[in-house]
Order: sequence, then C-alpha cells, then structure tokens
Amino acid sequence: MMDLTKHFKKGVAEVKTSAILNFAKYSSQYPGVVKFTVGEPDFNTPDHIKTAAIKGIVDNHSHYAPSNGTPGLKKAASDFLKRRYDMEYSPDEIIVTNGATEAIYTVMSAIINPGDVVVLPAPIFPLYIADAALEKAEVVQIDTSSTGFKLTPEQLQAAVDEYGDRLRVLVMNYPTNPTGVMYSQEELNALAEVIKGRPTFALCDEIYSELNYDQEHASMAKAIRDQAIVLNGVSKSWAMTGYRIGIMAAPSELTEQLAKVHQFITTTEPTPMQDAAEEAFKNGDEDAERMKAAFKERRDYLYDALTDLGFDVIKPQGAFYIWAKIPEGLNQNDTEFVYELCDKAKVGVCAGSWFAKGGQGWLRFSYATALDDIKEGVSRIKKFVEDETNGSK
Repeated sequence: MMDLTKHFKKGVAEVKTSAILNFAKYSSQYPGVVKFTVGEPDFNTPDHIKTAAIKGIVDNHSHYAPSNGTPGLKKAASDFLKRRYDMEYSPDEIIVTNGATEAIYTVMSAIINPGDVVVLPAPIFPLYIADAALEKAEVVQIDTSSTGFKLTPEQLQAAVDEYGDRLRVLVMNYPTNPTGVMYSQEELNALAEVIKGRPTFALCDEIYSELNYDQEHASMAKAIRDQAIVLNGVSKSWAMTGYRIGIMAAPSELTEQLAKVHQFITTTEPTPMQDAAEEAFKNGDEDAERMKAAFKERRDYLYDALTDLGFDVIKPQGAFYIWAKIPEGLNQNDTEFVYELCDKAKVGVCAGSWFAKGGQGWLRFSYATALDDIKEGVSRIKKFVEDETNGSK
C-alpha cells in the first residue's frame, strides 16, 4: 500500500499533537482526578445569553449569516471595544471568527510567506507556533524567563536587528497564557515603538482582556493601530467555549484582505451562536465581573497555598493560570513530574516545557475550576511533596 503520509504538506510533519490535550486525556483515566489542566471556565453560560441563542433558533435564524458576521454582533463588538477599552473599530472593521483559534490561523495563513519570521515571547501557548510552522515560517522564540516573563524592547530590537524586514509577525498575548502576566500600556507602547513603521504585523491576542485583576487592560493596538490585528471573543469571560465565537478587529484595509481567507476557512459562524455573543457583548459586563471576582479568590488561595508548599510562584495579574516553579529536591523534569503527580496523587497539571522556551522546570495550573476542587488538589499535592521529599532522604 502506498504511504500517502509522505505527500502531505511539509509543515504538517513538523506539527505535533497537543501535549496539553494528550495529557488531559491521560489524566481522565483516573476517577476523581483533580484537573488544573485545560483552560476552560467551570461556570455555565449566563441565562440571558442562553435565552438569546434559543430565541435565535425560535426566530429561525438558521440560515447563513454574512461571512464577516451578523450586523448586530459586529455592532455589539464594536461598542464593547469602545466602552470597555476605548478602542475605536467600526463594525466593518470586525470579522466574526470560529473562536480566537480560527482567527489566529486566518492571520497566519493570510500574511506569512515561506521564510518569513514570526517572533513570539516564550513561554507561550503552542498554537501560534504550530500555525506558523504550517505556513513554513521561521519561528523565533524569545525566552523571557529572565525578564519576569515579559518581552522587553531590547529583546525585540535584537530580533529586528537580526531579521530585518523578514520579521513579519510579532505575536503578543496578554494577559498571558501560561504565566498570567500582564503588560502595562507604557510597556506595550515601548514594544510598539520598536516595530513602528516596519513591515511587521502585531497579532494582539486579547481573549483574556476581561480577566485583569490588578490593572486596566492595555493594548498594543492603541500605539500602532495600522499594524495591529486584535483578537477577542466570548469564550473565557462568559464561559462560552462551546459557542465558538471570536472577533478579529483591524483597520479596514487589513480586514478586507483577512476576510478573503476567513470566508474560505469557515464560510460563516452559526447564526444563533452569534445572537448569543451579541447579547454577551451588549449586556454581559456584570457577568464577566462576577466571574472575575471568583477567579481572583481562587488565584489568591492557590498562590498562597503553592507558595507555602515551596513553589516559586509568579502571581498572575490576569487570565486564570498560575505559573509555578518545581521546588528543589523534587524531579526537575517537568514532564516526568506531571505524570508522576497524576499517577501518585491523582492531580493533573501542565508541564511548563509544553509552552516552549523558558518553561522547563515550571508548571501551569489552571484555576478555572471550583474552589473546593482546588483545595482538594492542594491537599493531594501537599502529601505528594511530603512523600517525595521524605523518600529522597
């Protein structure tokens, strides 16, 4: 039999299956396992948003919506960005996408030519790396572990000096998955100044924008609007991961080109789901605030608990992840560590090395789970640490 796998696009062979999802599946074999793995809110979608989806079905919104999104959702998204973040995008500058995931793929496939350079601060969610590799880009990971897990203007300038006009896309995700760090507007302005006026796009993934605990949300798009493509959506802030609705905002001349690729990837998004997302953007500010308050309580508990257990913890300023270094005296191979923790303690966490450079020896805890489950997980981790420490003596 002919091996047709040899004739796939070369970039596909370089893409590995998600270590995060593989481990989540592995951990599920244990009944009662406490999961700090997948970044999905444990809340249910607010009732008024569910009602909007149901109404869309009852009203026979069962036909194709315009490829770029329903007028109502695009207007609601435009108003949301202005109301919440003072960002000006007209409805015509917004594309409704199949979550931020499709938006990232659309941007990469629309912009990148083979050999173009994509720069990203690491550790970072691996999706961007896989999408860039599929387009045969040269992916440059800048290790930020020595700079507080934030990209600095000096690091970015070094990349510009090395790659010049080949540097086509700078990926910025904030609040950041996996570390939970946030950039101030001044920090983003300084980074923007490095690439301002260059043939470089800033891909600003702001899907966690509503989950900032200690400061106002900032955006690089405010500094270089003409070069920025802003991603957002309803998945994280309104517990709507299954609705698969994201938004992509950019100047009209960029949106016009991005829309060409988007329409062939997904045609359009489900109309009743767009009705629900419209309701979230219009009338869901308080929902997001309530969820944020619960996440903050969980963050504070988990931060204190892991610190007490000897972990070096980066206190997150946003999103719902804690980034913690494995204590000395325990297995420093983070992948081996998470499998041991799962097998022995029935607790699932993510290995830092799954998030690219700078993650070795670290762990990502998602606290998008109930506080009681978090407390049970901490109790199990405490026993595991004590058993491993005593056993090593």
